[in-house]
Amino acid sequence: MASKHEWRFFRAGGFDQVRISSGADMLALDELDQKLWVALSCPAHGIEFDAHTLELIDTDGDGHVRAPEVIAAVKWAGSVLKDPDWLIKGVDTLPLSAINEETEEGRKLLAAARHILTGLGKPDAESICPEDVADTRKLMAALPFNGDGVVLPGASDDASVNRVMQEIMDCLGSVEDRGGEGGVSEDTVKSFFEQARTYATWWSNGADNPEVFVLGAQSLDALAAFQAVKTKVDDYFTRCRMAEYDPRAAMPLSRSLEDYQLLAGKELGAATAELAGFPLATVGAGQSLPLDGRINPAWSELIDALKRAVVQPLLGAREALSQAEWQDLTARFAPLESWMAQKPQTAVECLGAERIQAICAGTIQSVLEEMIVKDKALAEEVEAIASVDRLLYYCRDLNVLVNNFVSFNHFYTGEGKATFQAGTLYLDGRSCELCVKVEDVNKHAVLANLSRVCLVYCECTRKGGAEKMTIAAAFTAGDSDQLMVGRNGVFYDRKGNDWDATIVRILEHPISIRQAFWAPYKRIGKMVGEQLQKLAAARSQAVESKMTAATVEAAHKHAEAAKPGAPVPVPAPAAPPTPFDISKFAGVFAAIGLAVGALGTALASVVTGLLNLKWWQMPLAVLGAFLIVSGPSMLIAWFKLKQRNLGPILDATGWAVNARARINIAFGKSLTGEAVLPGNAARHLVDPFADKKSHWPFYVGFLLLVALAVWVLWRMGIRIDLL
Repeated sequence: MASKHEWRFFRAGGFDQVRISSGADMLALDELDQKLWVALSCPAHGIEFDAHTLELIDTDGDGHVRAPEVIAAVKWAGSVLKDPDWLIKGVDTLPLSAINEETEEGRKLLAAARHILTGLGKPDAESICPEDVADTRKLMAALPFNGDGVVLPGASDDASVNRVMQEIMDCLGSVEDRGGEGGVSEDTVKSFFEQARTYATWWSNGADNPEVFVLGAQSLDALAAFQAVKTKVDDYFTRCRMAEYDPRAAMPLSRSLEDYQLLAGKELGAATAELAGFPLATVGAGQSLPLDGRINPAWSELIDALKRAVVQPLLGAREALSQAEWQDLTARFAPLESWMAQKPQTAVECLGAERIQAICAGTIQSVLEEMIVKDKALAEEVEAIASVDRLLYYCRDLNVLVNNFVSFNHFYTGEGKATFQAGTLYLDGRSCELCVKVEDVNKHAVLANLSRVCLVYCECTRKGGAEKMTIAAAFTAGDSDQLMVGRNGVFYDRKGNDWDATIVRILEHPISIRQAFWAPYKRIGKMVGEQLQKLAAARSQAVESKMTAATVEAAHKHAEAAKPGAPVPVPAPAAPPTPFDISKFAGVFAAIGLAVGALGTALASVVTGLLNLKWWQMPLAVLGAFLIVSGPSMLIAWFKLKQRNLGPILDATGWAVNARARINIAFGKSLTGEAVLPGNAARHLVDPFADKKSHWPFYVGFLLLVALAVWVLWRMGIRIDLL
């Protein structure tokens, strides 16, 4: 869709960026093709921007601010202002006259603003600021009725009502209100009382029926004792009936002698698991269940509980229980078991039947519902106060966000630091302006490595390590020779606080063309130095080994000579010197000769070729030699420096960068400052501790220049008579 608004763009970072400098530009953002937006999403934390403003814009609370949310914030703010240019002024104080009274929402917002100022003791104030709303916001969040439909315990003067609210929260959980406190809502109140009435109805159907509660108030305890042994008692009487059917079954159904022998070697107790599998008592045809000490020890306590809670109250004193009596008890408890099977599954059961019935019998539900209606009635007033808060923060901060979201105006023009710039790192004689906060170094490095930027990850600490954070700093000027893990620097955050910074990881990429030019020579020098160090170390180790062996041998001979009665050693006659056999070294001499010859031939060819050139061709030849060595390295570095991209660095922190935000060589130099002496500084060049310089290089150089001058004159046909 074509935009009716007349947009202006500026070129920076290798792409066109929209210039937003008026309220009309802000209001027309929905007409700007989002393909032209530099970013489409940014994190709602970890950037240098007011957290409360980001929270207001992030309406879905997902931790990211996206393009539709930015557009919605701008549209709403513009609709309640007379002049949309207030959105780009970034003011901390908004005149009340700037609010548009011609709309219904504007009138409510203006009334709420005046109400806030009156409550703060400033009824005649003509302007309002975020600080005025901050205390009001806290006050409204702490009010018992604040328009969110959530009522807190303590909101009522009736202690019984507050008690029920707390019980609702204990059973069903709480609902968070504006102030972050837990309370009850319309849904939780309704659900609680529905469950309470269901439970109370079920309880009344059983508690009022004597056939169900066979033992009155003790019926439930008796049922628990009955059900604890029901299956085992049924098992015992079934075994007795089998013995009555066939007397031969009595012995094996009581468990065999071998089963008892398996227990003989164990330490037995009432809690031994194997005992629970044995019958309650010895099986016999028509035998009753003994209720005395002849019971399986694993079940004796439960049988005693059955005797006290069930048998004695219903059948009287008994020493044994017949099968017919057991069937009678089973029949008596059948209605109670059936009733218990119908018990509804509710969250209110923990309160107890007596408390639940008391709650249902009162009028507390209607009281709570009236309180919630009263709270909701204040929704518009409270929302208007919240709208004042939103408008003030939008007027102050939206312009900054848009110029760091729709375009990266602040970053590329230098008018201010971008929201993603966490501060400045000072390290290795340089200051790095492009520093971003990082949560996970390894995760960030995977994507950020595609930026082709040399990134240095630093762990930053303050106050002895009590405060910590991690940053990624971009080095875009100088070289990386002295950048190494473990080096320390100082990081200054956007508030001016200084942090101790230590390098923990480095992403190696070219920093400058100058570094690429000298890189081959540095590598060759490093390789030669390492080889010389290895050679010197090997020779030193060989000498030390020979000296150690000689010392040990001399000490051994001295010790042998010092023994009593030891013969005086007679020095052995010196062996005649081995005659030099040149044949053994023929190969070595041949190799050395070939090497010297090859080097001499190569050097002679270079010198001859150089001398055959005209005098103006010699500098070009030297320059060509340098280009042959350094050219490939410089070319590769140039291509990589042209490909440096800000996008992967930000994407790895949660941004959605929508443009190819390049960091070219010129812009990169502005992001990393190198040490430069002040223009009016006085400089003393005499260094008392400088290395002593040898004059021989100058002598040799001078002689070479003289020889070159003589040769050039000779080639030009000019004869010089030195005599």
